[in-house]
Amino acid sequence: MQIAAFDKAIRAMVRMSGASRLLMSVPGVGLLSALAYVSTVEDPSRFARSRSVGAHLGLTPRQYQSGEVDRSGRISRCGDTLTRTLMYEAAGVILTRVKKASGLRDWAAAIARRSGPGKARVALARKLSVILHSIWRSGEPFRWSEPKHAVVA
Repeated sequence: MQIAAFDKAIRAMVRMSGASRLLMSVPGVGLLSALAYVSTVEDPSRFARSRSVGAHLGLTPRQYQSGEVDRSGRISRCGDTLTRTLMYEAAGVILTRVKKASGLRDWAAAIARRSGPGKARVALARKLSVILHSIWRSGEPFRWSEPKHAVVA
């Protein structure tokens, strides 16, 4: 009973938020993902570049530098944990559940073959956060790109 009330409240919030509805045009991004992203970023003009959002969510590699040592490690995990987790889940949906071919999915699949599925999901989550920010700033919905291996007749 209580869960249904919360679901209804979340749907009402998303319905009132034009930004959340716009972000839901991206595959893998649902009600919670869009709402969490909008509440975390708040104002898209806060970031001069869209790629800065990935670092804000903690989806960029942690750097360790000391003397001659310069290592790039795991993700930094700075920022909002819920939004980072939801972006990671959206990336998993794109890689496993979305059937429509796209350049974004092919890019992540190539990373998965080269470096493993975990790194591919993190890379795709970071790229999704960048795409969501640029979509929010431009006001245009997501456009499916043609996959690189598509045959044009």
